[in-house]
Amino acid sequence: MGRDVVETLAAIASAPADAGAQVGDAGEESPRLSQLDPGVRRGGIVGTGTAPLTAHRLQLNRRTLLATAASTALAAPLPLAAAAARTQRTAPNLFVGTGGDGHTYPGATLPFGMVQLSPDTDVERWDTCSGYHHGDGSIMGFSHTHLSGTGIGDMLDVLLVPTRGPVKLTPGPLADPDAGYRQRYSDELAEPGYYRVKLESGVLAELTVTERTGWHRYTFPKGAAHVLVDLSHLVLDKSDAKPLIDEASLALDAGGTLTGSRRVHRWAKGRRIHFALQLSRQPDRVTFYGDDDKEQPAGASGVQGKRVKAVLHFDEAGDAPLLARCGISAVDVAGARANLAAEARGWDFDAVRRAAARRWAEQLGAIAVEGGSADQRVIMASALYHAMVAPTLFSDVDGRYIGLDRKPQRVPAGERAFSTYSLWDTYRALHPLLTLVAPDQAGALVRDLVRQTQQSPYGPLVWPLQGVETGTMMGWHGVSVLAEAQAKGIPADYAAAWPAIRKRSFDFAAPDLDNSKGRDLYDAKGYVPADAWFESVSRTQEYAYDDWASSHLARAAGQSADAERLAKRSGNWRNVIDSSIGFARPRFADGSWWKDYDPIQLGHMPKPWWRDYTEANGWQATFLNQHDVYGLIRHIGGDQAFEAKLDALFNAPSTLPANAPPDIAGLVGQYAHGNEPDQHAPYLYAYVGAPWKTQAMVRRLCVEMYQNAPKGVIGNDDCGQMSAWFVFSALGFYPVDPVEAAYVFGSPLFERATLRVGGGKRLVIEAPGNRADTPYVAAVTWNGRPWTKSWISHAELVEGGTLRFTMSATPVPGFGRAMADRPPSFGRVPS
Repeated sequence: MGRDVVETLAAIASAPADAGAQVGDAGEESPRLSQLDPGVRRGGIVGTGTAPLTAHRLQLNRRTLLATAASTALAAPLPLAAAAARTQRTAPNLFVGTGGDGHTYPGATLPFGMVQLSPDTDVERWDTCSGYHHGDGSIMGFSHTHLSGTGIGDMLDVLLVPTRGPVKLTPGPLADPDAGYRQRYSDELAEPGYYRVKLESGVLAELTVTERTGWHRYTFPKGAAHVLVDLSHLVLDKSDAKPLIDEASLALDAGGTLTGSRRVHRWAKGRRIHFALQLSRQPDRVTFYGDDDKEQPAGASGVQGKRVKAVLHFDEAGDAPLLARCGISAVDVAGARANLAAEARGWDFDAVRRAAARRWAEQLGAIAVEGGSADQRVIMASALYHAMVAPTLFSDVDGRYIGLDRKPQRVPAGERAFSTYSLWDTYRALHPLLTLVAPDQAGALVRDLVRQTQQSPYGPLVWPLQGVETGTMMGWHGVSVLAEAQAKGIPADYAAAWPAIRKRSFDFAAPDLDNSKGRDLYDAKGYVPADAWFESVSRTQEYAYDDWASSHLARAAGQSADAERLAKRSGNWRNVIDSSIGFARPRFADGSWWKDYDPIQLGHMPKPWWRDYTEANGWQATFLNQHDVYGLIRHIGGDQAFEAKLDALFNAPSTLPANAPPDIAGLVGQYAHGNEPDQHAPYLYAYVGAPWKTQAMVRRLCVEMYQNAPKGVIGNDDCGQMSAWFVFSALGFYPVDPVEAAYVFGSPLFERATLRVGGGKRLVIEAPGNRADTPYVAAVTWNGRPWTKSWISHAELVEGGTLRFTMSATPVPGFGRAMADRPPSFGRVPS
């Protein structure tokens, strides 16, 4: 690490606890936290719709940034009464990530639940991939499905709009809320499993959920009012000439249940959603509207078309609160009805809310921390919350779901199916975190991945959403989650997935998906040529990692020859790292390298769609290798050269080309914390015997890149990956290669953390006296015994015990420096 990085850390460490944030565009000083978001109270659960925030990519300079940024989770009871007395329950701030580019939402859901009932503020900007952006100033309504932290938008199914006055059938533009059914709002409150807001029409809207149903409680002023059900509401895509909804219907049955369906071609092309909605009292009349907002004849009991709506009218809406409960299903209306019947047996909204709060308290109780600042504990709680939102439940109460073959499937008794697997992101930290603190959930996901791998025509999963394999991003990283789980001893029938994995690895490249293009050339030439396919450098490296993971699964299936072939092919990353310059570099079919190479650039062609890297440039892609770190070190030129290359990464000018995507965010030098490809890079110092540099950088990133504020996630949260990185790093370790089933030490943020690690066992992580100015590790003990290694295995941690760090204000270069104390890689411990 260069002098300026170390001096910066010292400045951060010595900053007062209430130091203001210096977060903004390069060279721009943003206001302090107290000035940035006046509507977010300290503690973080109350916001306002009247304080707009600027949304832009954040580039972090190397000056002092937010000194009050890291966190905790809802505390579980500790084994000792004294420890329990010291631990306070810290609520998450559900508005963290709803501003900036975090793309999270504040509404009600359960851990890994099917329903995400949340307000929508806009559908026309990248900022609102989740449907919500803090500070937009008006709410369109409340829909039942949302994506958390993604860089592409979809979902927002079954919008309900409670309001008064003339019926308006379109939302109108964000800039002019009065032109449509949008409503300004105030007094937002968000808690796990509950959301409340006051709309300008005078309606108090409250939301809560069960796993498969959304619950609304609307308290109207005296007089007439109505509830609009808008089945045309969705994330817009102006580039797509095809209708985004090509089938939709609404129907009111004799018992007063409103049902409906639609087929959507947004991101997950052709996905279907069905719902069944019941009200606590019958409307005085119901009107239906078809395409072009044409009102159907009086007395109509339904409507079909593409953009259909229904309006439920109440002449005296204020007589009592109006409750609505809505079940959803991806299979059919019968499934939605069954889900509603099973999970909505009464009309006690508050009982549902309390049950949701209990579910979250139990889930978030997996980690409890002490020490740090109040904001840091809130950030930790918020990060753990966001790490437990997805993947989302996808099977109905009868076990049915839509498989990736687009056919109805049914899980075995006691099992569940899931959707929203953001695997390119979440294989890195989210899934490893679940194996540690939610092993039962991790097991359910792994068994589901095995089943869906068998059912998918594409084999191992890439980015499945609502029964559709979107094929988004490079590789087929579902194999990493399976291989990691297998290495950690999570029971599943891994051999059952092997035939489909083998087909993808050796015999098949999906012609209609981008993620595996060039796999045949990769096999034949050892790399994907840059003049054959876009994003060729990243493809080569990511295919190599998936080969590494797949080699473990082949061995588990008893296929030793395939395992050896895959392990050997996983070394193909070398063929796109030019050792003469020490950078990942585009290579052409004739074996030549891109001559005018510039590591700042995204590729050798000016068109932005023909990049040579996936959401990265040459700097970031150079460190993409996770599984053969010592091979990469040798390829770069040895320990000293590799350490110098890492120093250069963190000290390079934070400049990007004009065609850089907004995903490359949170820059420290050319390291981009706001996106996934190099998020493990700070931990690579441990592999060259300089873990003190890892400690310095990890502590810095925990402080600079996360805030207790809507803009508190530096990039897209990507279904919890950014949050999971923080949780691991704040605890003091990180899974550089999840398949290795080992964790590299960083710098714990708190004085004490207590984790439930399954089987009734607890892991305690202690760092007595840990402060902002003690980021370095002087010594470690494990269960009271000296521990000289800069890493620890998953198998050891899940047995429970006490991991104790002795922290220091100055570097301790001797810790972890010996070759025998360095982390394992490529299945080997260095010697």
